[in-house]
Amino acid sequence: MMRWFHALMPKEERFFDLFAQHAEAVLGGARALRAMLEGGSEIERNCRTVMDREHEADDVTREVLIAVRRTFITPFDRGSIRDLITAMDNAIDQMQKTAKTVILFDVKAFTPEMRKMGDAIVKSAELTKEAVPLLRAISQEAVHISQLTEQISSIEGQADELHDIGLKALYQANVNSNSMAFFVGNEVYDHLEKVVDRFDDVANVMHGIVIEHV
Repeated sequence: MMRWFHALMPKEERFFDLFAQHAEAVLGGARALRAMLEGGSEIERNCRTVMDREHEADDVTREVLIAVRRTFITPFDRGSIRDLITAMDNAIDQMQKTAKTVILFDVKAFTPEMRKMGDAIVKSAELTKEAVPLLRAISQEAVHISQLTEQISSIEGQADELHDIGLKALYQANVNSNSMAFFVGNEVYDHLEKVVDRFDDVANVMHGIVIEHV
C-alpha cells in the first residue's frame, strides 16, 4: 500500500539539477587547479578561479541540504543524497586547500608527477560530471554508472603510484641540500593525493546508491 502511495506522490527532481550544477563547479575547480600546476604568472588568477568554484559549490550544497529537509518525497534515500553532495563538496574543498598551499608557500614550479596527478583530478571530475545525470534513471543506467565509478577508483590507484614516485624523486633531489623544498613539495603531493581520494569517496557513494536501487 505504501509503495503505491509513494509511486503516486510527486518527487522533487530539482536534486538532479543541483547535483549537475555542483559537478560543473567541481570540474571548473579541477581545471583551474590543473592550470595552476603549469606554474608561471597565472597561478594566482587560477587560484582565484578555484576559490570561486568552491564558493559556488558551497552554495549548491546548502540548497541540497535544505531541500532534503523540506522535500516530502526524495528521488532516493535522504542519507544517500546527503552523502553524495557532501562527498562531492569535500573534493572541491580539498582542491581549495591545495590551491591555498601553493599560494602560502609561493610555489612556482611543479614536477611532472604533480601535473599528472592534476590530470587525474580533472579526469575524475569529468567522470563525476558524466555519472551524476545518470542517477535520474538509476535502474536503466546502473551498469554505466558502475563503469564510471570503477574508472574513478582506478584513477585513484594510479594517482597513488604517481605520488610515491614523485615523492621519492623529490626526496632524492633534496636529501643533501634543501629540506624546505622537500617539505613544501611533500605538502603539495599530499594535498593532490587527498583530492583524488575524495573523488574515490564520491565514486563509492554513487556505487552504493546503485546497489541500493538495483
